[in-house]
Amino acid sequence: MRTVIAGGHGQIALRLERLLADHGDRPAGIIRRPEQAEDLAAAGAEPLLLDLETATPAALADLLTGADAVVFAAGAGPGSGADRKLTVDRDAAVLLADAAELAGVRRYLIVSSMGADAGAAYPDDEVFETYLRAKGAADDAVRARTTLDWTVLRPGRLTDGPGTGLVRLAPSTGRGAIDRQDVAAVLAALLHEPATAGQTLELTAGDATVAEAVAAAAGRD
Repeated sequence: MRTVIAGGHGQIALRLERLLADHGDRPAGIIRRPEQAEDLAAAGAEPLLLDLETATPAALADLLTGADAVVFAAGAGPGSGADRKLTVDRDAAVLLADAAELAGVRRYLIVSSMGADAGAAYPDDEVFETYLRAKGAADDAVRARTTLDWTVLRPGRLTDGPGTGLVRLAPSTGRGAIDRQDVAAVLAALLHEPATAGQTLELTAGDATVAEAVAAAAGRD
């Protein structure tokens, strides 16, 4: 299975690439800096150089040729201003959807955020409000595509532990934290479970194994 990951040098993306490569899949990651290529190669992923903030759908579609799935794991990151929340967290996700349609790639996973909502209101924190609105708008745009087999994953507060392998995955989980390693593990499992298409799922630490949680989400428990 060939999976192309937008935001291929991100913390979740690098973990996902390692998991997919170890599984025998063929991950590729989209990066915008050539010096990031070595890290992707070390993770077992093919580096693909493209700036998602300036690329056209056709240029991105060329990189998706032969892909079975795409994952949007890009983000403007901490310290970025409101403008880049829009150009990366929202617009680049829509760009990937456009390119996937052009390339004939149906499976689309998007890493969103708990609380994402195009109408979110945080008057005391303009940047955070813009971030949640951008994520929510991206989710809405992806879910509107009838040509895509999409899954929206909304993790809780991200932490950097080694991962426990125990999660809670459901349309609504309540607030909670989740290690990035466990987010990557859930993404890898979702990619191989087509019955989770068409769902928006929240993710926190829990008491079910990743396999159990994804099987339940797919109606296979």
